[in-house]
Amino acid sequence: MTTSAPPGLTRFNSVAEHDAAGLLHEVCTARAWAGAVASGRPYATVEELLTASDAAMAELTAGDLAEAMAGHPPIGRPAPGDATSAREQSGVRDELRAELLESNLEYQERHGHVFLICATGRGGEEMLAALRERIGNDADTEREIVRTELGKINRIRLIRLMEAAAEGER
Repeated sequence: MTTSAPPGLTRFNSVAEHDAAGLLHEVCTARAWAGAVASGRPYATVEELLTASDAAMAELTAGDLAEAMAGHPPIGRPAPGDATSAREQSGVRDELRAELLESNLEYQERHGHVFLICATGRGGEEMLAALRERIGNDADTEREIVRTELGKINRIRLIRLMEAAAEGER
């Protein structure tokens, strides 16, 4: 007995490659990641899609990771009008925003990019503690932590994308 793919995945599998890459760009701004995931279609299950996302993430170069990070606003300052970043950073209380921004600037100065963490389900105190802990990491260690965190973010966003596609949204 074969089961059919969920409606959102079926819709994602059926769009043109260019449109799939565009949808994936909303998940992650690294073109190499989006291209690898789009070219792996069709996916039989959402888990297969998530596995492809993880594999594509593992292959990203330092430049690809920089491209992906450029698509993320600093923790404590969601991009204006960006419901996704606002939702993901909803655990940040107003009184922590200034401290997070200050620490993020210090992190950026040291590492050359925004502090990236999967904020979904984390409070501001937890994110601030992680930022302070990671600020002293060397570039290679931090790059691999960023890769892991970005992979978590992509998984959450892909699931939301499949749910939205199932509802006929984007």
